[in-house]
Amino acid sequence: MKNLILASTSTLHGQEYLEYLIPLLRSHFSGCSEVLFIPFARPGGISHEEYTSTAARAFDKAGLKIKGLHEFSEPRVAIQKAKGIFTGGGNTFLLVQQLHSQNLITPLKEVLEKGIPYLGTSAGTNIAGLTMKTSNDMPIVYPPSFNTLGLVPFNINPHYLDPDPDSTHKGETRETRIKEFHQFNTPPVIGLREGSWLEVKGKDIRLKGEPLARIFEAGKEAYEVEPETLLNDLT
Repeated sequence: MKNLILASTSTLHGQEYLEYLIPLLRSHFSGCSEVLFIPFARPGGISHEEYTSTAARAFDKAGLKIKGLHEFSEPRVAIQKAKGIFTGGGNTFLLVQQLHSQNLITPLKEVLEKGIPYLGTSAGTNIAGLTMKTSNDMPIVYPPSFNTLGLVPFNINPHYLDPDPDSTHKGETRETRIKEFHQFNTPPVIGLREGSWLEVKGKDIRLKGEPLARIFEAGKEAYEVEPETLLNDLT
């Protein structure tokens, strides 16, 4: 009975960290005395302690406490005992590399499949898909595998951006990159625009938030789906 919130981003323009998700945090993690925070996606420039403090301030507004996974001497045991888990954004390559290096992929997948409430933003959302191949991030480190948790039967592209018709930039668009992915891979991809998230409750996967999402399937034209759309058949 999976219980996941997979958000495109942690911060909307003009808002503070997780501000738009505060009401959702209260209900999603209700009953959790403490939420375990996985800060491993953030590269140099901000420490795990600083990142955890940023997340803690947001969770405090929802009446919730968090503790960073880096604070535990046995991270694997901490995941197995967690009552709720949040993985923040940053660089997906770094996040996956760190999870593999500490042998945390399997225990994380196991507890989330059992129904422990989970919030992912950006990189933390990327790892819920089948692979990390549709991340927007640069490969600053080399993880042993691009396969991720496979909690949903497709890939996700957080921070999805539509082409700007007024832009003078002539490089590849996000849609072009995803179509390139489908030249060599078959899983569908959901382009999650800012302010949207996927709510996974048991077998149901539903688009939430205000923006539409863009769906890419190999060999088909991309199409839009509205909030509240069930995506259970997207495989």
